[in-house]
Amino acid sequence: MLRTLQATHDRFALKTPFRISRGVRTVAEVITVTVAQDGFVGRGEGVPYPRYGETVEGALAAIAGIAPAIEAGATRADLATLMPAGAARNAVDDALWDLEARLAGTSVAALAGRPEPAPLASAITIGIDTPEAMALVAARIADVPLLKVKVARAEAQAQIAAVRRVAPKPRLIVDPNESWTVADVVAWQGFLVEQRVDLLEQPVPAAADAGLAGIASRIPICADESLHTRADLDALVGLYTHVNIKLDKAGGLTEALALADAARGRGFGLMIGCMLCSSLGIAPAMLLAGEADFADLDGPLWLAEDRPGGVRDEGGVLLPLHPGFWGARA
Repeated sequence: MLRTLQATHDRFALKTPFRISRGVRTVAEVITVTVAQDGFVGRGEGVPYPRYGETVEGALAAIAGIAPAIEAGATRADLATLMPAGAARNAVDDALWDLEARLAGTSVAALAGRPEPAPLASAITIGIDTPEAMALVAARIADVPLLKVKVARAEAQAQIAAVRRVAPKPRLIVDPNESWTVADVVAWQGFLVEQRVDLLEQPVPAAADAGLAGIASRIPICADESLHTRADLDALVGLYTHVNIKLDKAGGLTEALALADAARGRGFGLMIGCMLCSSLGIAPAMLLAGEADFADLDGPLWLAEDRPGGVRDEGGVLLPLHPGFWGARA
């Protein structure tokens, strides 16, 4: 067996700036990993995220450090001991899944015992802006099945109300990205119900999770920044109703599959999310999205130009990838 691994830093310009409570992005910075063997090439992508202390340079260095082991035949099962969970491991893990499927002449879905990806409703995200500007964006996509509204604390209620006023039909996720207080969550319960919010995503800082204990929330609350791997689940019981699984946090599809099963076993609802990424980062997540209560996989839709053969959106519904893009031979 002759196996080679390569990792590169790729940048994808966004169509428009992406604003959340922590800042603004104009470019998606990703790590692309390829693992080649016997004439086949597996690909994976990871997005190093500063919120978790990750950088592009650090991710590339981590991958370089384990490259000799991968080239010598290390498997996905070995990755958990070779690398910590995070974007670097995600890129390598997903590349190995892709390669394994191509070598076996089957699909990743078949290898994982999951249904093949199908069209699915995915949240269309509205970034933070003035309430008026957010309403203009929402009015153009008012008929999609699911909207996600990014808010900060100062104008949160005005932003949510402005979007809901012009988009009364879609299910609605509100995502403060840790910018609220526990007192806000309690005080704004009636307002959130009035606005028909279906899910409140990580309203408070992860370090303040304990404050959610005992709150009889009238809105389902989803952990995002507070959840990375299975090791985090027990501490979230009684605080959140749902958990947001992202492959970049979990460290790849291998852990994400196990995490989904473990979360369901503890009674959590599932959301499958993503970072700002290309369709290569979305491909493995789509294997889990079909069994989730909420899918938020619109990262590639923010790109000015995606990788060829990637996902396509039709009215808020993500269509499966082109044959052979990832996880199966063409």
